[in-house]
Order: sequence, then C-alpha cells, then structure tokens
Amino acid sequence: MGVELTVLHWTYVGFILLIIGCMIKRRDTTFMCILGIFTIALLATVSFSASISGIFNSFIYAITELAPTILIISIIVAMSRVLTRTGINEAMVSPFAKFIKTPALAFWIIGILMMIISWFFWPSPAVALLGAVLLPVALRAGLPALGVAMAMNLFGHGIALSGDFVIQGAPKLTADAASLPVSSVIQASIPLVITMGIVTTIVAFFLLKRDMNKGKFLEEETSIVNGDIEKDHFLPSGQRKFFAFFIPLAFIADVITMSVLKLQGGDATALIGGTAVFILVILSLTSHRKDGLEKITSYLIEGFQFGFKVFGPVIPIAAFFYLGDSGFAKILGDYLPADSQGIVNDLGGALAASVPLSKEIAAVTLTTVGAITGLDGSGFSGISLTGSVAHLFSAAIGGGAATLTALGQLSAIWVGGGTLVPWALIPAAAICNVDPFELARRNLIPVCIGLIVTTIVAMFLI
Repeated sequence: MGVELTVLHWTYVGFILLIIGCMIKRRDTTFMCILGIFTIALLATVSFSASISGIFNSFIYAITELAPTILIISIIVAMSRVLTRTGINEAMVSPFAKFIKTPALAFWIIGILMMIISWFFWPSPAVALLGAVLLPVALRAGLPALGVAMAMNLFGHGIALSGDFVIQGAPKLTADAASLPVSSVIQASIPLVITMGIVTTIVAFFLLKRDMNKGKFLEEETSIVNGDIEKDHFLPSGQRKFFAFFIPLAFIADVITMSVLKLQGGDATALIGGTAVFILVILSLTSHRKDGLEKITSYLIEGFQFGFKVFGPVIPIAAFFYLGDSGFAKILGDYLPADSQGIVNDLGGALAASVPLSKEIAAVTLTTVGAITGLDGSGFSGISLTGSVAHLFSAAIGGGAATLTALGQLSAIWVGGGTLVPWALIPAAAICNVDPFELARRNLIPVCIGLIVTTIVAMFLI
C-alpha cells in the first residue's frame, strides 16, 4: 500500500504543469517557481511568515547545492578570458589549421576540437577560443560560415554540453533532482550522447554538403566578427607557445589522475577547478607583470558575472524542484506523512499502482519534457525538472532511473543549450557573422532526427 497523496503532492504536480506551460509559451518561470514554493510552504506550515522565510531558505538550499557547479564554470570562464587576451588560444589551435584543406575536413576538425575544448572550458568560452582563430581558415578551405557555426554548435553546445563529462555541471543538476549518484547518470548518458552525436552530425553534414553542391552558399557574406574580447598579446611568441603546450598537458594530467584515483563528481570538479585557478594565476602574473595581482581579481569577477548570469534563472527552478525530494524537510521541516519517501517518490509509487506506464512511454515522455524545458533557451534552467520526472517514472516502471535522467538531460540541453533556440545560438552566430535564426533552422532537422533515434535506443537501455 502506497503513501496516501495529500494536497501537498497535488499542489506540487499542479505547479510542475504550470511551469511546463510557461516554458511552452516561452515565458520566464521564475515567478511560477517562487509562487509554487510559497504555496507549498503555506500549505505545509500554515504560517504566512514561515512561508515567506521558506522562499529565502529554498534559495539558500539551491545555491548551496549548486555552488560547486557555479564556481567551476565561473573559474573556467575567467581562465578563458586570459587565454584569449594573451593570444594563447590562437597558439593552442594553430597547429590544426594546416590540416584544414577541404570543407569536409574543416567541418569535422573544427567540430571535434570544439567538443574537446568544450569538455574542459564549456562551450561559450570555447566559441571565443576556437571560432575567431579557425573561422578564416575554414572559409579559405571552402566551408561556409554557416557550416562553421553548425559544427561549433552541434559538437560544443550539443555533444559536449549534453554529456558534460569533465566539469559535470549538467549531470550534477539532474542527478540531484533524481536522487542518483552523478557517476550513474554520466555512465548512463555515454551511449545516448554517442548515438545523438553521431546521428545528428552526420545528418547535418549530409544536408550541408547537399546544399553546398547546389551552390546555395556561393554569395554568402564572409566577413568575420571576432567578438568583444580584445587580444592584447602581452606575451611574446615563445611564451604563448609554451603555455599552449603546458595548459592542455595540465588538463590531460587531470583526466589521467581522475582515472587512476577514480575521482568522480565533486572530487573531479575540484581537481579541474583547482588546475584552472592555478593557470589563471600564472598567466595573470606572467602577462600583466606589475598589475598581475589586480588582474587575477579582475578576471575572477568577469568569470563570476558570467556564472551568475547563466545560473540566475536556474536557482529559483532548482529551489522548487528540490522540494520534491530531500530538500523538503531541510527547507520547510517534517510536514509530509510519516511514511512518505518524499513528494516525487510518493507520486511515483502512486503512478505505478494506477497507470500501466511502459518504458517506451516513459522514454518518449522524458524526451518531450526535456525538449520543452529547453524552450527557454538556457538548457540548464529546466533540467532539474527532467531529473524529478525521471525519478517519478522510474519508480512507476521499476527501474531505468539513470537512463531516463540522462535522456531528459540530453534532450533539454540539445534543444535549449545552443542548437535549436535562436536566442541561445548568439555566441556561435556572432563569431561567424550568421543569422541565429537561419542557424537554428539548419540545426532543426538533424537534431530532431537525432532525438528520435536516441529515444528509441534509450528504450532498449531502460
């Protein structure tokens, strides 16, 4: 016999539907999340003051849970600013330029480099690091600027960000919401990320090549926009080349260390973050000399500005969805029924007892929910929802929690993280001087085909 569902459970479900409705209408979800937290707190505590306090406490809880993710991304962005301004990024990618001789080589080399760099630097900084340097080379090889933008989008904001194997920001959010270890979500996402990546990029390149053969890009405007980060080139050529060799070597050493010492989750993130801080300090002191001490702080401020701008919309929605599990008691107190396993677990048990939910229906639903949460153009703001829904559905079908969580995460980030929603495509579109709406249209068919195939694969893995 399952836990009897109370008004708290049904209110939670109601606000989930309202939040999804806001996302479909492309409206901001922050107000709805705050209202949901207040309403649930008021129903639980029957105290107006405690409900007001519950909003603030839920934000504190969410920030505490998200702090390592916000911190690592902020530090990585801060380090990327130094690399760009000193010209080290150009030295890092220039050896690959001589291999880019044909449009096909340009597409795949830029894409694979973008994927690798995005694993360590995150896609938005990686666009600045890579795009401004290799775009002219790709254009000379015959790949249109739109093709360069597609490669950076699909491999960076698609493959690298949806898996997020190194920094582990995305799997941390979804794993927490699904009450799973981060490592299990990462492991479950590997076959899905590979499937999605192979299908999407091959279809995208095939369609691009077909239109190139038809001459659709012959009159394309090829002027270049290098972004708003100036390249001061404080370092001499020899030092730039040294750091261009040293920095990748440092991160490769981190990956080896993670493998040997079996570091995962927070431990792996800490190693990457500490290495990035170490590199930031060395480069600031080396390139800015007497102003180096002040520049360390300046770069960190830039990084934190970026980090909180990205995660500003995430904190309220994460605060709401943390109420569905262990966060409820820590934020509001012990107000659920005595035998409750948390709101989401209780709903999952009730669903399992009343609805013949199959793994096929669960997989399709998670892909759909993930895609809907991505419509806000963040990719991250709604992935806590996918984790909660995956948790609920896995309880109903008796397993597959990690695969469902990974599938929802993948769908949300491919749609909203920078491949389909036009306002999320601006970094790559700007660096390549192409229309973000045209880039979104180009990505639409490959991404949709990829999601369909990946969802089918997930059905066999659940």
